[in-house]
Amino acid sequence: MADMEELEVVVAHRERVTLRVGGVFLKIDADQARLDVEVEAMAIAPIPTPEVLWRKPPVLALAALPGTALGRLGEPSIASSAAWVAAGAAVRMLHDAPLPPWPSRRLDESPSHLDTECEWLVTSGVLPADLVTRNRQVAEAALRPWTPVFTHGDLQINHVFVDGDEVTGVLDWSEAGQGDALYDLATLTLGHEENLGDIVAGYGTDIDLDVIRGWWSLRSLSNVRWLIEHGFDPFLPGCEVDVLKSRM
Repeated sequence: MADMEELEVVVAHRERVTLRVGGVFLKIDADQARLDVEVEAMAIAPIPTPEVLWRKPPVLALAALPGTALGRLGEPSIASSAAWVAAGAAVRMLHDAPLPPWPSRRLDESPSHLDTECEWLVTSGVLPADLVTRNRQVAEAALRPWTPVFTHGDLQINHVFVDGDEVTGVLDWSEAGQGDALYDLATLTLGHEENLGDIVAGYGTDIDLDVIRGWWSLRSLSNVRWLIEHGFDPFLPGCEVDVLKSRM
């Protein structure tokens, strides 16, 4: 028993569970199509990804990445400015790659869906009407035509691993597909607006910052109900509700 690896629950909710056992991540997902996307996306992505050790549905075993996460939502990032620049460059490399043959699996983010979520936030008393109304206005900038690129689809800050000033890999590709480039950049910088300049510098092209801010509001408005219903707290310091308040 003394030689047993410690088991860590990385994330757990009704849709999937991720465990870490020593140097191995075990992803348990009843949605096999989602795991299919993850494996295929990692195989064709032009940036470092975890090694697939084995797969036995509904479990996917991945090798742990070296280094540490770029940061976590709700906490200041201790990564260097150069690491953030490197992350921006890695995202640009992904977006410049040939398109995968499938669309993004992300949830519906149409204006009608957003309006439904906004109405729920107000009528349920979760958020004040003025906060929702202001962020719905900001979110409008993200609802524009865009040219699809190879996107990660859920590029949260804790999915990007760095060692010093270098990106060692990117985790969790289950939402990858053809998507909006600025959605990836907005997701990566959600709650870390102070690092947006470094990401833009690494990405190396003109970026409409109003669209980035629009995606911050849109993603946060759309995610609050899901987070609450799945046992997460969007009211924690630095998380989704604070992101919405920062637009006031």
